[in-house]
Amino acid sequence: MENSIYVGLSRQIALKNQMGIIANNVANMSTPGYRAQNMVFTEYIEDPRDNPTDPLSMVLDYGQFQTTQPGPISQTGASLDVALQGPGYIGVQTPDGTTMYTRAGNFQINAGGQLVTGNGYPVSSAGGGILTFPSNFTEIKIDDHGFINTDQGLVGQIMVTEFDDLQALEATGNGLYKAPNGAGLPAQETLVKQGMLEGSNVTPVLEMTRMIDVLRAYQSTQQMLQNEHERQRAMIRKLTEKG
Repeated sequence: MENSIYVGLSRQIALKNQMGIIANNVANMSTPGYRAQNMVFTEYIEDPRDNPTDPLSMVLDYGQFQTTQPGPISQTGASLDVALQGPGYIGVQTPDGTTMYTRAGNFQINAGGQLVTGNGYPVSSAGGGILTFPSNFTEIKIDDHGFINTDQGLVGQIMVTEFDDLQALEATGNGLYKAPNGAGLPAQETLVKQGMLEGSNVTPVLEMTRMIDVLRAYQSTQQMLQNEHERQRAMIRKLTEKG
């Protein structure tokens, strides 16, 4: 009798998680380099002990995947803005020393002269370490291969990495992705474009449509659970009256 309730609740949990992903996509519509996330659902079948011939089919959120289509590239003219043309990702260092990856190229220079992301993470150098600018420079040029030059000389090369399987990258927030150990090779097909910026690839109309669909599905499931609850109460009343 509770089977339909279990199935309904499993669906509601999955829908709630999906709504969270959609809401995050909407919140990042204007975030440079952000790539929309989606959810994969799967069926989980459980055999009740008292009736193994009548399995329960549950809904589970199996995992997430990113939409790999690049976002629109706009020209900003800012010397520290870069956009990637190609499949690569820029390496950055987190406070614990871990190398993470991003498509967001809205860089700046911190008080220590380090090239950092909009969230303050130092940009990794292709030669190891981080990119640090000399004092008193007046001009910055970044070529298509990510080499940074100033009027004081070469600063280094931006670390750009390409991956065979983009879905293996794990989104960790703030536009950062974690790669599996040993994954990634130096970029061969990606160009670095100075004075440009890649926007979010979120499609607002699509996300709002998905949000409405999920809300309706959740409400429909809630109504089903309410109907089942009322049915069970009616059965209990009948049994009580007969007793």
